[in-house]
Amino acid sequence: MSACVPARADSARTKHVHPPHSPPPGGPRRFRVAGADLSASIAVFLIALPLSLGIALATGAPLQAGLVAAAVGGIVVGWLGGCPLQVSGPAAGLTVVTADIIVRYGWRTTCAITVLAGLAQLGLGCLRVARSALAVSPAIVHGMLAGIGVTIAVAQLHIVLGGTPQSSVPDNLRALPAQLASPRPADLAVSVLTLTLLLLWPRVPGRTGQLLGKVPAALVAVAGATVVAALAGLRLPKVDLPSWSSHALATLPDGPVLGLVAAVLTTTLVCSVQSLLGAVAVDKLVAARPGLTGRVKRSNLDRELLGQGAANIVSGSLGGLPIAGVAVRSSANVGAGAVSRNSTMLHGVLVVIAALLMVPALEFIPLAALASLVMFVGIKMVSLNHIRTVTRHREVLVYAVTTCGVVFFGVLEGVALGIAVAVGVALHRLTRTRITHEETEGVHHVHVRGQLTFLAVPRLSRVLHHVPQGADAVVELDGSFMDHAAYETLQDWQKTHTAQGGSVDITGRRPGTRISEPADVDGCRCRPWTPWRNHQCEHPRQTPRPGTGRQDGVGATAGTAIGHPNSAGSPSSPSDLNDPTGPSDPAGPSGPGGHVRPGRRTRPGGSGSPSGASGRELARGISAFQRNTAPLVRGELARLAREGQQPSQLFLTCADSRVVTSMITSSGPGDLFVVRNVGNLVPLPGEESGDDSVAAAIEYAVDILKVRSITVCGHSGCGAMQALLSAEPGGAQTPLKRWLRHGLPSLERMPEDEDARPLLAGRRPADAAEQLCLANVVQQLEHLRAHDAVSRALGAGDLELHGMYFHVGEAQAYLLSGSTGDGVFELVLETGLTA
Repeated sequence: MSACVPARADSARTKHVHPPHSPPPGGPRRFRVAGADLSASIAVFLIALPLSLGIALATGAPLQAGLVAAAVGGIVVGWLGGCPLQVSGPAAGLTVVTADIIVRYGWRTTCAITVLAGLAQLGLGCLRVARSALAVSPAIVHGMLAGIGVTIAVAQLHIVLGGTPQSSVPDNLRALPAQLASPRPADLAVSVLTLTLLLLWPRVPGRTGQLLGKVPAALVAVAGATVVAALAGLRLPKVDLPSWSSHALATLPDGPVLGLVAAVLTTTLVCSVQSLLGAVAVDKLVAARPGLTGRVKRSNLDRELLGQGAANIVSGSLGGLPIAGVAVRSSANVGAGAVSRNSTMLHGVLVVIAALLMVPALEFIPLAALASLVMFVGIKMVSLNHIRTVTRHREVLVYAVTTCGVVFFGVLEGVALGIAVAVGVALHRLTRTRITHEETEGVHHVHVRGQLTFLAVPRLSRVLHHVPQGADAVVELDGSFMDHAAYETLQDWQKTHTAQGGSVDITGRRPGTRISEPADVDGCRCRPWTPWRNHQCEHPRQTPRPGTGRQDGVGATAGTAIGHPNSAGSPSSPSDLNDPTGPSDPAGPSGPGGHVRPGRRTRPGGSGSPSGASGRELARGISAFQRNTAPLVRGELARLAREGQQPSQLFLTCADSRVVTSMITSSGPGDLFVVRNVGNLVPLPGEESGDDSVAAAIEYAVDILKVRSITVCGHSGCGAMQALLSAEPGGAQTPLKRWLRHGLPSLERMPEDEDARPLLAGRRPADAAEQLCLANVVQQLEHLRAHDAVSRALGAGDLELHGMYFHVGEAQAYLLSGSTGDGVFELVLETGLTA
């Protein structure tokens, strides 16, 4: 945020909740639940109830185990977890792992494995390694989820058709043709109805669709299929919830030690990775909701891991399924308007109530409806968006191997295969470097594609050796990394080639290197934003080549701008900074002192004609933005395009080109609503003296955008203030003179008494121009108060006014310490910018 405006909390007065000299009121704090949390908990409960039963059915566990896991995940993780709005419970991503463990070791041992996995998660949380789990390649995670989704879908397809799934995907695929040949009509009809409702319910158009969309599609699909099956009198398998008195609990694990250890590690890995990635995703959802980021803190991943571990211990002990963060319920929780962890905990309480009081109603649900619901969830886990993403990043091989490994071998084996392939791909990219050499119009181009490491040094040296002595050479680096061995090889060759009369221009996409430009355009060696060089790049020194009278316009060292002290071939004396067109053009574009003036560019070796220079500069700047900056801000700008602008402050400053508001305030897109004019003037409202343009901007910022502060920023060397000081009465009333009349009150405000003048960090203004600049800032703040919108907002306490002075030569900002009177402009120190 802007460094020139103090935070709102710093300026607000703290209100006493009790008399200052009396003891605080006693009694415990009452538990309160926001209405938004209550409604969100109901929405999540309606989604969690059928999904929990369906996942329990898919794993082969007792159906109560799904309800136990949902209740424990909501209450325990909601209370202890580090992501307040993430909803945990039995997850589809754990279905394959849990089903395999149940087949191998039985249900009661599976509960014990869940407890041990929870203990392992507690250990990982205490070691604070949660962030390390995010180092796993997204292609592996998405591939794992896709493989689990395929496994779920193939297994549940048998139940949808009225059959029984096998223990593995290959067995299910072999049995599928026979199952398709003889389906059970009742199960198939209920399944088709369930899938139809799941697909069509969110797509109901118009206002009716908006109202109906508030009811979860999963609940509608299962309830609708249940009602139709009951009315039609269909005889098919239904939910069977045994008495809670006979519910199986955990026992001591029984089985081979290595197998049990592998089962614990697999459960821990899948639970932890899915929960941590879910917490990161919830943070993004929270950030996209205006007004929620201040109320909900960012996720504490280590605490989230501790909460998940505690929940798995409780769930396993009570005979529940393993628990992890669930994306569907979490996104529904955020979308329903939840504002705290109370919504997650309440949803768990509602599951407990349903498990105790709604057993007769739940036993009407057909198993085919639950199987269709889980199959639908499994299919959605194979995300086309994820496939496009990994394809764009050239990681589709990692994704495909992980998916196939999970489907045909198991989750742990598939993830291990994915990690191995990911490491192999990374090594392949590191070692695969293409180096080509071609000659175009007498210039030798050496193009390096890929990472330039010591492994590529022999090939690089061989190609560079083919460049003839004394030739013009351009080395294009199209990679993001260069190690020390490659750097020394390239630097040594450049020095040798230059000493032999040749010229070398090193370009590329690395930070600080120049991107190749057309031959008739001066190449800008400025890096975007920092370090800021104002695009005053000078031409390389033009030294005659041996045997010719021609002068070269190349020869810069990669990563540095010509004129920088560390540049190879940079000027060694002030005389070298003269007009780059050479002594043959004494009337070139150099300004006082021989430095190149801003806005004037010359072609290398040209006559210095500025024809088309501004157009080339504009195109070059846009090209640099598209290449370097646009990829970094595209996501943020897309969000602003969707949500509209919500700036926190109006920044009114001068149109002077040296005052870059986003730079001096460290602000970005959407932060500042900026108004710039000559002299940073705020005309008084009124028919004769007012200015609709500035007044409209003020009204729009205060009444529509609801900005919290307005800053008037003046600066040193202001041409408008100097014009006011030197203005003579009379003469033609040009547009500039008519505009500057709004600055006359500032001129009248300048006191005769030196002691009454504004102070600049404890010193008096250096001259009359600086004194007027400071007085003008104070005067324009007075003009702001005369505007109705500003006056109302100030009276309501919704707005703050700030004065600022920016000394261009010092690159130093000063803030007005008082909003009334002439005040004192205090220095803004670097330590104050971190607050």
